[in-house]
Amino acid sequence: MAKKYVGAVDQGTTSTRFMIFDHSGQVVGVHQLEHEQIYPKPGWVEHDPMEIWERTQQVIKGALEKAGVDASELAAIGVTNQRETTIVWNRKTGKPFYNAIVWQDTRTKDICDALAKDGGQDRFRPKVGLPLATYFSGPKIKWILENVPGVREAAEKGDALFGNIDTWEIWWLTGGPNGGVHITDVTNASRTMLMDLEKLDWDDEILGILGIPRQMLPEIKPSSAVYGMTAKDGPFGMEIPVAGDLGDQQAALVGQTCYDVGEAKNTYGTGCFMLLNTGTKPIQSKSGLLTTLAYKFGDQPAHYALEGSIAITGALVQWLRDNLEFFKKSADIEPCARTVEDNGGIYFVPAFSGLFAPYWRSDARGVIVGLTRYIKKGHICRAALEATAFQTREVLDAMNKDSGVDLKALKVDGGMVYNELLMQFQADILGVPVVRPKVAETTSLGASYAAGLAVGFWNNLDDLRANWQVDHTWEPKMDAGERARLYKGWLKAVERTFDWVE
Repeated sequence: MAKKYVGAVDQGTTSTRFMIFDHSGQVVGVHQLEHEQIYPKPGWVEHDPMEIWERTQQVIKGALEKAGVDASELAAIGVTNQRETTIVWNRKTGKPFYNAIVWQDTRTKDICDALAKDGGQDRFRPKVGLPLATYFSGPKIKWILENVPGVREAAEKGDALFGNIDTWEIWWLTGGPNGGVHITDVTNASRTMLMDLEKLDWDDEILGILGIPRQMLPEIKPSSAVYGMTAKDGPFGMEIPVAGDLGDQQAALVGQTCYDVGEAKNTYGTGCFMLLNTGTKPIQSKSGLLTTLAYKFGDQPAHYALEGSIAITGALVQWLRDNLEFFKKSADIEPCARTVEDNGGIYFVPAFSGLFAPYWRSDARGVIVGLTRYIKKGHICRAALEATAFQTREVLDAMNKDSGVDLKALKVDGGMVYNELLMQFQADILGVPVVRPKVAETTSLGASYAAGLAVGFWNNLDDLRANWQVDHTWEPKMDAGERARLYKGWLKAVERTFDWVE
């Protein structure tokens, strides 16, 4: 059959989906399933890796069935994933030694604090572009090696494999215990705190300091290259090239076609992640941002990005829905927030697992400030949405400072970009236009682009740029005085979250 489509496994924090795209980048099919969030202790967040692989197989079959697409019509498969989420499993059986430790998990705080005693929070930053923080995979691997019986012995024998979720998915897709390829790409490797940004290889000195055996680690590959073929007895039932691998935020940058220096996107999901393409040289941040890989296509030079990572945005809406039962479904937050004119003087800082960029404070915890008897449910809903926009503003200010480039417009994607109230407030508080593309699920699209480029389904970046179309633009309407007043209040509220955890 003719190769008409490219598919992408998009394994996120709360759900897994498989999406199928045609040559013009339009969605042909999608199937999505949630998986369980496991909270064994305060600050601990886990997933069951076997459940994730099970869901992956179900969504692949479901999307093909719903779209009426035969697997033989797929030119290639890409994978994109929640980054930093850490799995260590048995090479021979495929069984995890422990649950996946999720990026939001804060159990490695003591490990990070101990490492920071010698050289401070930025001890490894010149090499890896990252501060010492509970967010990244390296300290999570160390925790598993030190706390799960038998893992260190297995690792030293070569029987324990580490991977972020991309590596786990690709290993299973290409056969698992029967010849599965153990690889990752430069973008995911750059989130471990173990990869040298310039050399694009694991750093032996840092591995030594953390006590991580190198043989556990996957081979680092470009984001666009043929890694292997899907197993005949897998969910596709035939061999298809697995040819794209990008961390979810880098995948969104690729899907938004931000291939030129100075182009940026913001993804509104469980957390919020803004990436700015800085070209073929890494820029070290002085403002609390991360220096990360943007992508590497085949033999071409790697591209780098500055990233502002915000831990809790969409997750705050879920919290209001599930923990406080404010509304039945997440989309209901907008009508609730529209029942009031403004935030009533309150600010909601959702530092549930500390603060990420630009603060990197694991001692912070969430606060609502400015409460009076006047406050209703609508004000809390509105303040929750505004928190996402304020946090994005902080990251954008840091990016402007680091890059010396003032952003002209912000390309946005992810689930929250259909919230009109939020997007208008985002434009207002930034003072620049906010632009949503026709295909807002750019994470899956980016992974598909990487896979399609590797097999010649698309010829070059111009093919991809031609697919990008504007769906809606929000222009700022707020006057500068009001913008400054609201933002000043937000910064004051953020300070109230500091030093809560002793």
